[in-house]
Amino acid sequence: MRLYLPEQKSYPSARGDVAYWIVRHADQTAPCIFFLHGLTADHTLFEHQMPYFAERYTVIAWDAPAHALSRPYSDFSYENCAQDVRGILLSEGFDRAVLAGQSMGGYIAQTFLLHYPEMASAFVAIDTCPFGLRYYSNSDLFWLAQAGWFCWMIPHAYYVDTIVKNVALTESGRQNMRKALSFYDNREFCELNRIGLGAFVKENQDLDIPCPVLILVGEKDKAGKVLAYSNAWHEATGYPMEIIRNASHNSNYDNPTAVNAAIDDFLNKVFSDWPVLTRSI
Repeated sequence: MRLYLPEQKSYPSARGDVAYWIVRHADQTAPCIFFLHGLTADHTLFEHQMPYFAERYTVIAWDAPAHALSRPYSDFSYENCAQDVRGILLSEGFDRAVLAGQSMGGYIAQTFLLHYPEMASAFVAIDTCPFGLRYYSNSDLFWLAQAGWFCWMIPHAYYVDTIVKNVALTESGRQNMRKALSFYDNREFCELNRIGLGAFVKENQDLDIPCPVLILVGEKDKAGKVLAYSNAWHEATGYPMEIIRNASHNSNYDNPTAVNAAIDDFLNKVFSDWPVLTRSI
């Protein structure tokens, strides 16, 4: 495996500077993968994916707008986040990329697909939910819209402990999530839940995805109805889906070996004319 030296950079969005990390492949023609983490997480959620895929691809991961080192950030929306993804890609010289979105990162990826379909080589949906009006009841959307004020009703330390236990099965996965959550006090944490989940209610719409899609979901994902929505998505569209064993909502951290292998096999088909990666980790 080649030396893994991610370069930290900053994209000057009009709404606030966005931090991201890039490992550029020596071959300038190598495809690019952009990893997009979920709500209240940060770029380290993909620390088991970045070095693995850097052997074959240029890889990028960010702290999403309004998260971690990408604060302060004004006017958060998935559309604005998608604009920033586009800006980062273009600034790095890429007009296309694979979007690998976990949880909220999948919503940002789907918004990107809605506005910039020509820039997507493929979409890897990791423990996320589909865009589409048919999947959600009025009750589902109502409770998502209440996330901001509901957060204030629960003691902060208890809420953090609950999230940590629900998103990961492994101790390392839980430590990763707890570290990401440490960026926020209770006020900012509740506001992030409000804008992050509220954006789904506002921006979810029907979407025809113009590129290959892979759905991955942890077999013990306890984040809302993600597992049920993933199954409905798979059945409605025929997109391939893999259940990741011994994994919860942050399945790529709980079981990186299985997730990396699934993404690897999927992308080997997408980029059939690009040399197949020989797995070394």
